[in-house]
Amino acid sequence: MYALISIIIALAALVTLLRFKVKIGVSMLVSACLVGVLLGVWPADLSRTLVEEWRSQPLTRTTGYLFVSLTALLLLVNVIGAAMGEIGLAQRLVPAIQGLFKSRRFALALIPLMMGMLPTPGGIMLSAPMVREAGDKIGVERSRLAAINFLFRHQWEPIWPLFPAVPLIQNLLSISALTLFSYHIMLTGAGTLVGIIVLLMFGIPPKLPEHEPARRHVGYHLKDFLHAFWPIVFTAGLYIAFNLPPAVGIFLAIIGFLTMHRVPLKRWLSVFRAAREPDMVLLIFGALFFKLNIETSGAIGSVVDFLISVHVPPHLLLFLLPMLVSFSTGVTTPTVAITYPFLIAFMGTGPDTKMGLETLAFSGLLFGLWLTPIHLCLSLSASYFQTSLLKIIIKMILPAIGVAITGALMAFFFG
Repeated sequence: MYALISIIIALAALVTLLRFKVKIGVSMLVSACLVGVLLGVWPADLSRTLVEEWRSQPLTRTTGYLFVSLTALLLLVNVIGAAMGEIGLAQRLVPAIQGLFKSRRFALALIPLMMGMLPTPGGIMLSAPMVREAGDKIGVERSRLAAINFLFRHQWEPIWPLFPAVPLIQNLLSISALTLFSYHIMLTGAGTLVGIIVLLMFGIPPKLPEHEPARRHVGYHLKDFLHAFWPIVFTAGLYIAFNLPPAVGIFLAIIGFLTMHRVPLKRWLSVFRAAREPDMVLLIFGALFFKLNIETSGAIGSVVDFLISVHVPPHLLLFLLPMLVSFSTGVTTPTVAITYPFLIAFMGTGPDTKMGLETLAFSGLLFGLWLTPIHLCLSLSASYFQTSLLKIIIKMILPAIGVAITGALMAFFFG
């Protein structure tokens, strides 16, 4: 119980600091320090965790690697946006998208939906520059743009096999990919449908004459779109084909981008100055530090034991346990690894798996994940789109409820 209260106090402090207009990076770091103090985590404890992590985990899952790679990726995404502005491509991107897809709403959702197939930490930032540019051009409010980018980028998480949680669930429950897909697709469908209704059907300004794309052959629109989109596709391709860190891929893409468009070397420095974002570095450090304190203290195990000890009703436990863990950590795969072994007794395994109950559990995971300020994608969105984190979270409430209701219905009919 104490661990749960400590986490809640630290998150409440984060929200309070943000309400007082404290920068999000500083707020996250203060919240991480507070949870460490409340849970009694000392520097020696953190050192042991980091050493054990280094010995037992692949390099790409260690905290140090994540900090360096995420920081580099996010700062370089700013650079690619500055490079597009330097050559005037940013101004041509929105007309190109509108000329190709006609529907402005469809275009705003399609970009993060496409990039969401690349499951890299902080990958939300790959689509953010294009969504922001497209939305600003037609006058969409920034928090709505951030929510659109966040929601549609995460619709693949329940079903796309490149997300580690998907094969992990298959292995834990001994079920086929088709079985998991058949049930989880309902969560993806619900999230997408409610997102379309809440985020795209409302809040999009009426089309004005200046929003109409220039009357040009589709080939010109396609050329401008590909010029803007190829660095992202290039980065994704290197990641999928060669497991090259996205930060390296985006750096190579920037060099190629500036070279291809013959930007003089003396102007490269001004482009790379866009990477000067100290608060974003603090944000990443604070989020990882918060997660490290939670893991080191064993707080999640204490929360799990508490919920089981007070005999929470099985269906509520199936939803509540993944929700609390994902809300506390802001990550998917560890939530599955922590909670599913406890929940298997209710869900079953193999041919006897009650997939309706498993879907309920995963809907709880998504509910917590989409609403927690600890989720790095939400925090980064608030920083990049220069909007309030709380405004983004408020816009995510109805899609999260839609997914939760879908999980409950699946448990009722198939549990």
